[in-house]
Amino acid sequence: MTDENHLLEEMLQEDANLTDKQKKILVAATEMFAEKGFAATSTNEIAKKAGVAEGTIFRHYKTKKDLLLSIVTPMMVKMLGPVIIKDLNKVLDKDFEYFEDFVRAMIKNRQEFLDKNLKVVQIFLQEIPFHHELREQFIEHIGKKVVSRIIQIVEHYQAKGQIVKLPATTVIRLTASTIMGYFAAKYIIDPKWDDDEEIDQMIHFLKKGLTPDE
Repeated sequence: MTDENHLLEEMLQEDANLTDKQKKILVAATEMFAEKGFAATSTNEIAKKAGVAEGTIFRHYKTKKDLLLSIVTPMMVKMLGPVIIKDLNKVLDKDFEYFEDFVRAMIKNRQEFLDKNLKVVQIFLQEIPFHHELREQFIEHIGKKVVSRIIQIVEHYQAKGQIVKLPATTVIRLTASTIMGYFAAKYIIDPKWDDDEEIDQMIHFLKKGLTPDE
């Protein structure tokens, strides 16, 4: 199993009730859903990749969506949520003097996480807009907890005069959309750029846009 399936590997090791065939199905489905998307992937393709009969999938999972949720739900509740929160706390719990230092640490932190769990993250990003169950799980187990912490951090830097007096949620949206654009280009388009230089330019752009007017 590759580094891109780090979370899936942990989940399979933790669940002693899974058969070897189920593990193969879950690994194959994760890779196919990440590569082609849920809608474009057939259970027949998953079965072939897993080396099992298609009927074996339906003995364990009633529908293709049940298979998707069987991958995503335990990861979100037991692993992805807690891991993301724990991992983010490495940055959130530090007191950086400047907002740009905080942003740089967040980018590096998320990049390390994506490098280890890219396949699972791809599924979330592709499927959350189309499945309300995934959206609700994300908001409940990650969204609410992370946003409330980052609002406090933004307000801290606003009080220090480093960030313009916009609503904290607006600052978060502007910053997050810029960073997500960087990650989308890096992991989807795969441009041949210097990561450190690109990050420096992005932080300069954010700092210039968010610094209060004299």
